[in-house]
Amino acid sequence: MGSSVVDVDVRLAVVLVVLTALAVVAGRLSGLGEDRGVLVAAVRATVQLAAVSAVLLVVVRSLWLSAAFVLLMVSVATATAAGRTTGRPLRSPGAARRLLATALPVVGGAAPVVALVLASGTVPMRGEAVIPIAGILIGGAMSATSLAGHRLRDELETRSGEVEAALALGLLRRDAVLLVARPVAGTALIAPLDQTRTVGLVTLPGAFVGVLLGGGTPLEAGAAQLLVLIGLLAAEVLAVWAVTELVARGRLLPVPR
Repeated sequence: MGSSVVDVDVRLAVVLVVLTALAVVAGRLSGLGEDRGVLVAAVRATVQLAAVSAVLLVVVRSLWLSAAFVLLMVSVATATAAGRTTGRPLRSPGAARRLLATALPVVGGAAPVVALVLASGTVPMRGEAVIPIAGILIGGAMSATSLAGHRLRDELETRSGEVEAALALGLLRRDAVLLVARPVAGTALIAPLDQTRTVGLVTLPGAFVGVLLGGGTPLEAGAAQLLVLIGLLAAEVLAVWAVTELVARGRLLPVPR
């Protein structure tokens, strides 16, 4: 197997096809209705990763190209989170306003953490280092924004009466929404909190394994993984905070007036 986690050969292709088929069949038989979604996601992931792998061979050699690639990641993350949060397609009216609002928690979550680790020298200012760490943090901020935003939209729809009652009692709109929003938005942090609490006991995440396979010591691998996990926690907490405030202020979702 060498220094790779998996052997890239026909066996890998067969396993991926079988795993995709298993997920599709389970999605159909379970009644979840996600069989088509699983298939589309698997095909997209395969095509996208093949293309990105080819592009990164060139991009990582230049810091400027690496920065441009990070901006592309931010754009895709923002568009994805906007769709999940608002439940509206990208081409529907008001897309620019929704994208701008959604970019705030995505960028506001990831940017401070990326800036800190780069400015401190903890992560070297090289494309092959900047792109992975930025991608991890942007992805975390995107997931936190999507989860919190989606939950807030559902909760405000089902508990709109509570918000209206709080408004009738004289509370400001922001305060009335936050009474419902804050406890719900916090559930978006359950997964990263559990992952951080159980790291090393339940799983050995990718950063840890990657450093080991790259020739690093277990201590270096643990340090790299700790940086990723704590950085993700910071990015995701900031993102959830930002999306909660945006929703409370009526910038992302309609709320009772």
